[in-house]
Amino acid sequence: MGKGSFAFPVSPERALALGEIHARPYALVKSERVIVQLAFMMDGGSAVHHSALAELSRARGVAVPDRNARHHAMPWGQGTLRWERHTEFSTWFWDGPLPDAFGGEILVHPFGDGFSAPGPLMSGIRLEIRRDGPEVEAAMQLFDLTSLCYSDVKNGQATVITDFRQDGDGLTRILVVDRSLSEAGRGALVQRLLDIETYRTLAMLGLPLAQTLSPDIRRIEDGLTAVTQRMKAHAREEADSMLAELTRLAAELEANAALSLYRFGASRAYEGIVRERVKALDEAPKPGYEMLGSFLERRLAPAMRTCQSVEERLANLSRKLSRATSLVRSWIDVELERQNSALLATMNRRAEMQLRLQQTVEGLSVAAISYYIVGLIGYGAKAISHDLLPVDPAVINGLSVPLAVLGVWWVVRRIRKSHGEGH
Repeated sequence: MGKGSFAFPVSPERALALGEIHARPYALVKSERVIVQLAFMMDGGSAVHHSALAELSRARGVAVPDRNARHHAMPWGQGTLRWERHTEFSTWFWDGPLPDAFGGEILVHPFGDGFSAPGPLMSGIRLEIRRDGPEVEAAMQLFDLTSLCYSDVKNGQATVITDFRQDGDGLTRILVVDRSLSEAGRGALVQRLLDIETYRTLAMLGLPLAQTLSPDIRRIEDGLTAVTQRMKAHAREEADSMLAELTRLAAELEANAALSLYRFGASRAYEGIVRERVKALDEAPKPGYEMLGSFLERRLAPAMRTCQSVEERLANLSRKLSRATSLVRSWIDVELERQNSALLATMNRRAEMQLRLQQTVEGLSVAAISYYIVGLIGYGAKAISHDLLPVDPAVINGLSVPLAVLGVWWVVRRIRKSHGEGH
């Protein structure tokens, strides 16, 4: 419930919607700092990451965060350790005082012997913010010229230098030359550079999967081609075996599609974030050097196109398998209809034969019953004395024959007629 004049019932989702806008505020970063950010995958679940964070918090005498918390910060040495939980990874950000030289040893940091990694390391970044001076020229000599990116950002307020190579600790090296950035502007630039490297690495996770799936897709395509070639020559004779083969191929394809669905979708999302962060840098080229945006476009775009190509092949192949399966099923359905028609014709012939047999049996039944009735009448006539019955019993037998036959026939006809009306 709101307060004051606007005391209206509040939607339960309102707090989440409003809080999301401020979920990732830029840290206020001072100049002349070194920043280390590690990104660990959540393969073991978020509980493992919370446990590692809780252990560090207790060691520093800081309150343990709630299990559902997405952010946490604590002082560490002459800097701050910031933790953030994402969908499939968590980031550990720490800033501290610069070493004497670029790439020099950091004496105090939270990722030493007492730190327990909560999952596989996916991204590691070492970013140094330095003022322009002789040490920057010395630092330039440490970068690989074959992949060196060197550009001005923020209308010349800073310069970014990196080769996307890893140092001896396995961390990607980035140098920011600060000329006139504010603390907020410095924090925004740092966050964008960290996001570019982190999400660039995560976006590339789709490429190994795409390369693994390509041979399987090719094999399924060859299998589908073989089945469709058989359709032209042996459609009716081998429909059942072809349907079984198509079903097997479709099941294998769907298993691969289910395996890649999330990974390819995540890679697209991560690539979109990288493009947004690069655009926000507002780069200006340095003569003779490549910008971050053009370097990443040249290296990241082919990998993403490969993932997109594999995803499209999966979708197209699924549609082709569906059409081929429908075609084979239609032939099977036609064959079943033909068999059903033949079965119905056979049943009709059997019904006609049963009707004729029934009629024959009825005729024989009339004769047999009449025979027994006439016999009974004969026995009765013979039992009567000649004084009481002056007629010869044989005559009575002879006269009773047509009467018995007609009577039995009439009764049988009535019974059959009543049965027919009942149906």
